[in-house]
Amino acid sequence: MKKPSPLLLLLAVLALATACNKAPEASSGPAGSARKLSIALMPKSKGNAYFISCKAGADKAAKELGADLIFDGPTDPDPAKQNEIVENWIALGVDVMAVACENKEGISTALRKAQSKGIKVVTYDADALPDSRSFFVNQATPEGIGYMLMDEAARLCGGSGEFAIITASLTAANMIEWQKHIEARRAASFPNMKMVALRPCDDLKDKAQSESTALLSANPGLKLIMAICSPAVPGAAEAVKQAGKVGRVKVIGLGLPSENRRYIKEGVTDSVILWKTEDLGYLAVQAAAGLAKGTLKTGDKSFASGSLGQFEIQGDNILLGKPFVFNKDNIDQFNF
Repeated sequence: MKKPSPLLLLLAVLALATACNKAPEASSGPAGSARKLSIALMPKSKGNAYFISCKAGADKAAKELGADLIFDGPTDPDPAKQNEIVENWIALGVDVMAVACENKEGISTALRKAQSKGIKVVTYDADALPDSRSFFVNQATPEGIGYMLMDEAARLCGGSGEFAIITASLTAANMIEWQKHIEARRAASFPNMKMVALRPCDDLKDKAQSESTALLSANPGLKLIMAICSPAVPGAAEAVKQAGKVGRVKVIGLGLPSENRRYIKEGVTDSVILWKTEDLGYLAVQAAAGLAKGTLKTGDKSFASGSLGQFEIQGDNILLGKPFVFNKDNIDQFNF
């Protein structure tokens, strides 16, 4: 048998080495399909019914997009824990993050690090510093939220009297912004209304109830409690009910219809103001995917968000829409 030439042996060795060193093609689906987009979604606290409702919309969007959705966050509002989760996602190498920020300044360093690693970043519900993300998916303008809350409070109090605010935390950037506009509206239009206290509840209904009970005891002239995070509204309502002050102390706030329906029908809570939370989660995931794929770019004036259609972009804010008032006349029309 004729021996192969040294040249042929050398070519065969080179071909084998080339084949062994060739990088495998990314594929997570059948027949060489492209790797799925990985989208990481973070709530302020994952046990909060508000963010559970957001996740329902996010899951729908991820299914439509064929993307992998990672949902994780602190059990209670915790800026340090949010930073830790962002660091974990950087290590995992996710494609894009959508984050509801508990502390605007505190999380921005971690988000900038994610961007430096090539990970796209959007925020939703509560923003970070602008240079640490590309877009903010804004449920409503802070002015629109603050003005509507103050207008409702003044209507119920006849334009004068004492009120108190229950917030999630004293560091939540979105709530701080809402408070600025609540105060601006009060000063300009309702000078006879007086805010006597601001108390945090850590996004917990039971703590909101105990804080409201303390407020009722310390402020006998209190006419209204304004709760500006979703667990605080039923917490404040229960405190008013237990104190026997239904009708004398009004309750309004930003909350889910499902958590407040009973109190509204009983006349404890007059109204809750919110937006469609499932739509917020859906839009956040769609925007994250659009940014990662390049279909959402700086300078765009609108964004097509799957089955929800077109949304206006103002600067780097994608606007979900105006707040909506849920009351006893319409609350049974909504199931979230």
